[in-house]
Amino acid sequence: MNTVEIKCLAQDGAKIPEYKTAGAAGCDVCAFLPEDVIIKSGMRAMIPTGLSFSIPEGFEIQVRPRSGLASKNGVTVLNTPGTIDSDYRGEVKVILINFGSEDFVVKNGERIAQLVVAPVTVGKFVSVDFLDETERGSGGFGSTGK
Repeated sequence: MNTVEIKCLAQDGAKIPEYKTAGAAGCDVCAFLPEDVIIKSGMRAMIPTGLSFSIPEGFEIQVRPRSGLASKNGVTVLNTPGTIDSDYRGEVKVILINFGSEDFVVKNGERIAQLVVAPVTVGKFVSVDFLDETERGSGGFGSTGK
């Protein structure tokens, strides 16, 4: 197992992310709220975590939904996966959206998303006059069938 050291500044009372099992790819991140937040059906809310990170260059942290919230309540992360860049030092907030039919209450300390540490490959974009041909060509949006 490779270790990537991530420094974490936690506001007083915020929970440091933790992996729940040895094989987990994502660690849970929790809400840090002075009071409950109600997300009405069809609405979204930015939920603070009370955490700021120092991520090594060459890595990112991806913010992903928790499958339990999605399957049981219809609540997911809106910009999935969200990216926390290595040069960002502000508080991490998670944009939750409620696709469920009932209002959803977010409580302080509740697990709201997963964080996945991932390497970043930086591409070099080069302007050209022509692209190489492929069998697929410009077909997209379901052009290859079901």
